[in-house]
Amino acid sequence: MCSGMEKRIRETELNVIFEISRVIGQALKLDQALDTILAILSSSLAMNRATVTLEDEETGYLVIRASHGLTEAERKRGVYGKDEGITGLIFRTATPYIVPDISEEPLFLNKTRSRLVQKESISFLGVPILLHGKSIGVLHVDRLFGNEVPFDEDIRLLSIVATLIAQFVSLNRQVRLREARLLKNCVPPGRSCSDSNNRCFMVGKSPSMMVVQRQMEKVAPSRAAVLLLGESGTGKTLVAKILHELSTRAGAPFVKINCASLPENLLESELFGYEKGAFSGAVRSKPGRVEQADDGTIFLDEVGELSLPLQAKLLRFLQEKEFERLGSTRTRKVDVRVLAATNRDLASSVMDGSFREDLYYRLNVFPIHVPPLRDRKEDIPDLLHHFLDRISQEYGRRVGISKAAMTLLSRYDWPGNVREMENLIERLVIMADDEEIDVGLLPAFLSEQKVEDHKNDSLSRIEEIERKEVLAALERNAWNQTRTARELGITPRQIGYRVKKFGLDRMVEEHRKGA
Repeated sequence: MCSGMEKRIRETELNVIFEISRVIGQALKLDQALDTILAILSSSLAMNRATVTLEDEETGYLVIRASHGLTEAERKRGVYGKDEGITGLIFRTATPYIVPDISEEPLFLNKTRSRLVQKESISFLGVPILLHGKSIGVLHVDRLFGNEVPFDEDIRLLSIVATLIAQFVSLNRQVRLREARLLKNCVPPGRSCSDSNNRCFMVGKSPSMMVVQRQMEKVAPSRAAVLLLGESGTGKTLVAKILHELSTRAGAPFVKINCASLPENLLESELFGYEKGAFSGAVRSKPGRVEQADDGTIFLDEVGELSLPLQAKLLRFLQEKEFERLGSTRTRKVDVRVLAATNRDLASSVMDGSFREDLYYRLNVFPIHVPPLRDRKEDIPDLLHHFLDRISQEYGRRVGISKAAMTLLSRYDWPGNVREMENLIERLVIMADDEEIDVGLLPAFLSEQKVEDHKNDSLSRIEEIERKEVLAALERNAWNQTRTARELGITPRQIGYRVKKFGLDRMVEEHRKGA
């Protein structure tokens, strides 16, 4: 390379490394930090697609944790065994791998189906993410500097970025371990963990939450299946944990599985286990989640996302408490209590044929509706203070909240519910320069509305403020709805609703086609 190009490359590399190093403050929110890193690579270099794939600590599979240039559906398809394709090879060998043209590479599986292998000539590079000399994941991109620059330069910069990512993961894990130790130590002798959880969840005394508490106290000691209903972020997982801890099974395992997080073929093996040789990569037998939960509780989160074939197998398990591992003819029995949760309207899913009626009635023995925050607004001030106290303590700061800011936050509808509130309070504590969170620190869609304007006739103006905030966030995140949702502290489904509500769907589609 000529010296001029070398100089430009080195300057670009230094700028990228500097920008990534500034993201260290986001390390506690690992997925958001990884998305920001990929956004930096995209804005500074000629990168079209990139993924960060990390080993899932529960399943052992390699799962895409962050991506650039992939849709949510494409990202979810990115789940690999450690012996599968280029991703598995890089992970196993802890060595970079270069594919000059993916259409000529048999190891390139294109699991995400994001690259048109027959129509595009694409180069693909990957480097291992190493922590203490051991692979914990893989970083791969199509290209960084473009075709005029040797692959070695891409690999060089990718390896540096992978090292930084490993430090982010390490920091995140250390904090999680510390929090687990603190939680364990803060529960006094003679008091169950459910007492602590109960206090956390039951902050506030609104009528709707008192109903939930009474329902939980009645059903917890029984063997009945419970179906937790409600929007994303309302606290259904925490309710499930409390139900388990208040039951006679409290000393046995509480096992959770997210029915939307894995493809159908992997989800079945995760639920029911598999025998050695059942499929490629099954080098040893492995029990499934239902076996791990024997004598305890299994929690099926997002159960409404199950495919119809898996619904049939789950129904049989619920009816007879027996199953076969994948690749086995031996019938096994377990004693587990089943809790399930969904943010879908399962009754409507039964009507349109996407959810089995018999399974619905099996799960819906005792339904509990966890109310959204907009239906328990009298609890919002107490919840805000609860999160503010807890997060301030975690960061070693004393941060309060002004009366005006509290008024605005209390009037907000919180579409992301408790999860959105917790994320926003943590962000505000980090951003606060003083010992008080005031109106000027709040997001634009909150701070621009006047306290005295909280009337029905001002609703359209407030919605216009929110529309501008969503539009600005979409532009900042290159019209990627997943990253936009993370920035705003809400779910992809909720950002999709807002995009449609505010008439932004055509703009999103146009930018997607133009990308």
